[in-house]
Amino acid sequence: MQPGVFDPSAQSAGPASGVAGAHDTDALEPLPMALPPIEERAALPGGFRAGGTTTGIKPSGRPDLAMIATLGEPAAAAAVFTRNQVVAAPIRISQAHLNATEIGGGGRFGWADAIVATAGSANAATGAQGDADQADISKAVAAALDTRAERTLALSTGVIGVRLPVDRVRDGIARLVPQLAATDEGLAAVARAIMTTDTKIKLATTSVELPGPDGAPVRVTVSGLAKGVGMIHPRMATMLGVVLTDASAAPETLYGLLAPIVQRTWNQLSVDGDTSTNDTVFLLASGASRARLVATASPEAAILGRAIEAVARSLARQQAADGEGASTLITCQVSGATDDHDARAIARSVVSSSLLKAAVHGRDPNWGRVASAAGNARLPDEELLEAAGLHHTEAMPRAGRGPEFDLERLRIAIAGTLVFAAGTPLPFDRAAVRKAMDAPEVLIRLDLGLGKGAGEAFGCDLTEQYVIENAEYTT
Repeated sequence: MQPGVFDPSAQSAGPASGVAGAHDTDALEPLPMALPPIEERAALPGGFRAGGTTTGIKPSGRPDLAMIATLGEPAAAAAVFTRNQVVAAPIRISQAHLNATEIGGGGRFGWADAIVATAGSANAATGAQGDADQADISKAVAAALDTRAERTLALSTGVIGVRLPVDRVRDGIARLVPQLAATDEGLAAVARAIMTTDTKIKLATTSVELPGPDGAPVRVTVSGLAKGVGMIHPRMATMLGVVLTDASAAPETLYGLLAPIVQRTWNQLSVDGDTSTNDTVFLLASGASRARLVATASPEAAILGRAIEAVARSLARQQAADGEGASTLITCQVSGATDDHDARAIARSVVSSSLLKAAVHGRDPNWGRVASAAGNARLPDEELLEAAGLHHTEAMPRAGRGPEFDLERLRIAIAGTLVFAAGTPLPFDRAAVRKAMDAPEVLIRLDLGLGKGAGEAFGCDLTEQYVIENAEYTT
């Protein structure tokens, strides 16, 4: 566990560890967080300009083209992409461009002058012509910004199998670039333009202090935006997301921060069990704050990493709360696991359960569905375990296996009431728990009684509206 994500001082030291109150017979308190506070608003860090416009990709006529560009020097960039084997054209070109700007980065980190985003067409499964379309758009962005095409990154969202209207997008780029602004409103316009089935824009920001050139503290901003409320069950981060900072860090350092953070936040998000073709998260650092260069594995990297994680966690929660058709955010927090990897696997299994999601929608405190989902948990594949911080010699034998689990030690609380402990159902006021579940967020807490591992996951209830929305998605 990265120091500072959960507050270890609030967890008991015994074998049945958890959080403050976990040793009580009638309580499992929420996991205590030790991340910077977040505001859900637009706050554009220094060194960037942004904006959005309408080009006619969306039949609705709503904004559908957005851009974030640097002011001056290129920004260090890192990325995490979908692990779906159907990979969209914007991902392929972004990987190629990152690799071209940082040899040895493997398409995971490099340098960028701009991100261009289109909404209404995923440009996935569109063949060689889709790749050519994406290349044409990159060239148009580069020409408008007077940079090189390989310093542009791409995001697309929308219907799979639909080509982008390149001529309209080119015209939109020509109109948009002169309007890009180094303002919070410009960043909000980006968040608005990439929406598809989202009902609201998703923004988060925080700030921390890092050493400046003379050692005096410098205020650094970290802000992010995201979209995606359906086709959500990541083996990465089912969504489009961008995190920006005016801190200074090398591309490789940024990737070293981003990859495990994604595993703890967006990779713990599930709405409907489907992983998209276009999932992308970009992290860009402009250096405009003039803070000292953040070195890998330094105290400053830990500070910056906590800020990035706070933004990512907030955005993931906002996405789960806005899940297609959803009325309730489900948060599952697990403590007392052998380690954090086990805890996260169990939390994700719980929020991914269709039965549990339906029970939450019906305000049914059916703890059996929680226990069953926990017992069905499996750790992710080797590559994801390594991204989360396990050495490959540990990741290989654990990949795909069930977490350590003992029903006789398990405790379950729903909406603040302990309902199961030590292998035995507990008497509880069902009507009172149903009433407590009638809220915008339902917390499900588990303690495994095995160790100090902790983790969480985010999901939403399964409603009739989800079926209605997805029964007519393309028609």
